[in-house]
Amino acid sequence: MTSPIHVNSEIGRLKTVMLHRPGHEIENITPDSMDRLLFDDIPYLPIAQAEHDFFAQTLRENGTEVLYAEDLLAEALTAKKVRQEFIARQVKEAGFIVGATHDALIEHLESLEPKDLVAKIYEGVRREEIEYQELDLAAVSAESTWTFLLDPLPNAYFTRDPQAAIGNGMSVNKMTYPARQRESMITEYILNYNTRFASKVPIWRGRDHVSHIEGGDELVLSDHVVAIGISQRTSAQAIVEIAEQLFKGSNFDTVIAIAIPHNHAMMHLDTVFTMINYDQFTIHPAILTDDGQVDSWVLHPGKNGKITLKHYTQLVEVLKRALGKSEIDLIPTGNGDPIAAAREQWNDGSNTLAIAPGEVVTYDRNYVSNDLLRKHGIIVHEVRSSELSRGRGGPRCMSCPLVREDLE
Repeated sequence: MTSPIHVNSEIGRLKTVMLHRPGHEIENITPDSMDRLLFDDIPYLPIAQAEHDFFAQTLRENGTEVLYAEDLLAEALTAKKVRQEFIARQVKEAGFIVGATHDALIEHLESLEPKDLVAKIYEGVRREEIEYQELDLAAVSAESTWTFLLDPLPNAYFTRDPQAAIGNGMSVNKMTYPARQRESMITEYILNYNTRFASKVPIWRGRDHVSHIEGGDELVLSDHVVAIGISQRTSAQAIVEIAEQLFKGSNFDTVIAIAIPHNHAMMHLDTVFTMINYDQFTIHPAILTDDGQVDSWVLHPGKNGKITLKHYTQLVEVLKRALGKSEIDLIPTGNGDPIAAAREQWNDGSNTLAIAPGEVVTYDRNYVSNDLLRKHGIIVHEVRSSELSRGRGGPRCMSCPLVREDLE
């Protein structure tokens, strides 16, 4: 395994993962900015960091190399020219193209060493940190009553979404909401300029698209099958576009598009459906009809570069056919109880991270779902979750696998 990216399943033993330890960006959420920054509550940073450290240590104790996005980015920005380009693009995407505020932001960020620059990109730049002219039209147009000129990135500890490893390549994602769109630029610079990855990773889809897709919707079910959610944050058009690239440049020949409700509680496919073993999946019952139906479309490469597309409603049958299994075990969140299922799904009970076939990391608070997983023969490692869960994402959301062992 020589590629720095190698993910041919959701369940192969996890060898290398990318995380982001929550930083001061969490403390830069306020009640007035929660909606803008996509938060329902404000985590308490010291406990959130302790919980995240516990999560990272759980992964290490089970044989996983843990890399931090902030360290990888700092290493990628050692060259001054690269650093200047990165700063210019961050400032532009923050809404400043010309003017005194633009220039002052550039000057401020260029004065920082790579490690401090990276921290500042995550935590944001307050107005009082730099000297700028109040009458600068660029500043006025960028919501002059807002405390920050460069917004914080508090969602960044959910490293799953800005990108997704598929096979030996990556999708670098155009994210849906402005609050998160700058995050995937971090991925782009890591892949282009960090020596571990530079010139070694095919990019299935870059971030410069109109249609949007996020990593929480991208699940690698086998070495030739990918499932992608049609969700609040991933469009059908983006799924077709990435399928075209995968069919052209990789061994993947099947994409299963699964429609889920478009709402905040079920923002990504992995909040309602994850693969945890060869033939076992977690699932939130609310995405299925009473007789187990959900709209799904199976995409295959056709003639002359065209894609064939067929509609199905029985998810179990689609999975059995795609994975060559005679049976599929769907394990319901909260044991299917309408109260426990809704509560534990809200607290990421369906968002399990497989670290090996039949072995997962989950939040400790979802005790009904965790007990049911154990009854289905799954090994469960529970991690602390009182503050991290306030961001509406679980262990899968908080992790971007880079290398997994191939399945036998």
